[in-house]
Amino acid sequence: MSMEQQQPATVVAQESKRPQSAVRGIAAATIGNALEWYDMSIYALLAIYIGHNFFPSDNPAVEVIQAFAVFGISYLIRPLGGLVLGSYADRKGLKKGLMLTIRLMVLGTAIISLMPSYESIGLLAPLGLIVGRLIQGFSAGGEFGAATSYLLAQDKGRKGFLGSFQFASQGLGSLMAAITVVILTSIFTTEQMNDWAWRIPFFIGLLVGPAGWLIRRHVDEAPLPQIPEDNATGSSEKAHAPVKEIFRSHKVSVLLAGGALAISTALNFVLQYMPTFGIKQLGMSPSISFASLIITGVILTFATPVVGLLSDRYGRMRIMIPAAIAIALLTIPLFLWLIAGKTFLVLAMVMTILGLLKALYFGALPSVMADVFSDSSRATGLSFSYNASVAVFGGFTPMICAFLIEMTGQAIAPAYYLAILAVVSITALGSAFRFRSVR
Repeated sequence: MSMEQQQPATVVAQESKRPQSAVRGIAAATIGNALEWYDMSIYALLAIYIGHNFFPSDNPAVEVIQAFAVFGISYLIRPLGGLVLGSYADRKGLKKGLMLTIRLMVLGTAIISLMPSYESIGLLAPLGLIVGRLIQGFSAGGEFGAATSYLLAQDKGRKGFLGSFQFASQGLGSLMAAITVVILTSIFTTEQMNDWAWRIPFFIGLLVGPAGWLIRRHVDEAPLPQIPEDNATGSSEKAHAPVKEIFRSHKVSVLLAGGALAISTALNFVLQYMPTFGIKQLGMSPSISFASLIITGVILTFATPVVGLLSDRYGRMRIMIPAAIAIALLTIPLFLWLIAGKTFLVLAMVMTILGLLKALYFGALPSVMADVFSDSSRATGLSFSYNASVAVFGGFTPMICAFLIEMTGQAIAPAYYLAILAVVSITALGSAFRFRSVR
């Protein structure tokens, strides 16, 4: 057969290999993150019932604090998961990393949903709950870095827009959780929720997990990162050591990325805590209080990509720094207004304002965090910095809020915590701007 006869077939084969659509890449990258935040939100929203089942006490406040303590403990393992799973994704491929994280997430969710109560098996119940949360935390540790890196690899000219879907998926997960809990608390009595109905949302999460795994299985692998020239000796498998690279060359980057995330993650967990705040501190009914979270879920899901799109056009710092300043200045007045009003309308308004401020701040945040790391260790650097910051400033935030209110007797205590962290993030953003010329 002549070369002329072979050429058309070759051309056809090349044309048949079309680039993966951005929509497909976004869906694959974000579905696991949405599931993670769905499970996390469900746990936070149902902490009252989980505490009753696994940490029975004569004091309901102690039950909630202990349930939130387990919630926070799982975040301590996330930095380790970020290093292990992020390094795996940098070395083996982002797609393989994403498939592994979602498998682990489903395993942790299954343990929590099936674990008998303290009344049935005693101390094994809270221990089993902790194991389930630790597996979830380890999985989530690698999810952020791999998913964000995968998103940014789709089109480097639209980093702000594509990266924003990482956090938009958090809003979607929270929205799904809020709607689920509102429906359940409207249908079932408090006794039924305490007894068995609290498990239903976790079973729903078990259905989402396999669907996410199938979506990720059938997408294209992102290009493997370029290994730096000085590491290119020997086999690339042995030479490429993302964890060593992070701690050798990117220690400052880890601090900057984690500091920039501080106010975002703390505010997110305060928003998750607000329904419990409404029930415990303001005397609202569970279904009404949980409904307020739907508002922020909608805002974070749909406003965040818009902010990401604007950040590509006008610059990320021009949007993020004013948003952080507004959070620092408005948080305390908003809490004072909520405490004085004690109505669903006021709660809804406060959640709307906080949700908009959060969307403005974290719409461009994933791309800003990614910019301070090199391509060859981006998944590892993002995963570790994100999860270290979440472990310090996020995972224990609901427990800290509950503890501060209980110890000080001041319902406004969470607002002071947020104002301080806003200053931390503003400082980190300013440093990142000078250190890495982040736009």
